[in-house]
Amino acid sequence: MAFFDFEQDFVAALRCIPMVVRFKLDTCGVKLKLEHWHQLSLAEREALVMGPCETAAEIAAYREALQACVIHHNGEPAKTLEIDPHPPWLNGDEIPDAVVAQAAKFNLTLTMAQWHHLTPLQRFALLKLSRPGHENRNFRPALGEFGLI
Repeated sequence: MAFFDFEQDFVAALRCIPMVVRFKLDTCGVKLKLEHWHQLSLAEREALVMGPCETAAEIAAYREALQACVIHHNGEPAKTLEIDPHPPWLNGDEIPDAVVAQAAKFNLTLTMAQWHHLTPLQRFALLKLSRPGHENRNFRPALGEFGLI
C-alpha cells in the first residue's frame, strides 16, 4: 500500500482517510466525509486504497464502486465535486502559493527543481497539508520524507 511515513500513526487500522485515497477522491470528484469512511468495512477501505484511478475508465469505475459502498452503508451517495481538469499537483512547473507560504513558516524555500521532481501524489500531499484550516503538523515531516529538507 502506498502510504507516506507521516501517516503511519493512523494508517495501520485505516481510521483516517490516507492521502492516496484523498488523491483519488479529488481525481474522481467525490467528497467523502470521515463519517462515511468510518462506515466502510476494512476490506472496502483497503479496496479504495488499492483500486486504480488513473485512466478515464478507472476513474469512472472507482467513483461508481465508491458511491455504491457509501449508498450501501448510508442510504445515499456522497456529494460530488467538480473535477479540476488541470489540478495544481499535476503542474510540476508552478509551486502553489499555499505551499510556498507554508514552507516559509519553517524558513524554507522550495525550488522549482525540487517541486518538479516530486510525484503528483507528493505534490498533492504538500498542497493538502498547506491549506488554511487544515492541521498542518505533518507538513514539515512530509518535506523531510520527500527529501526537501
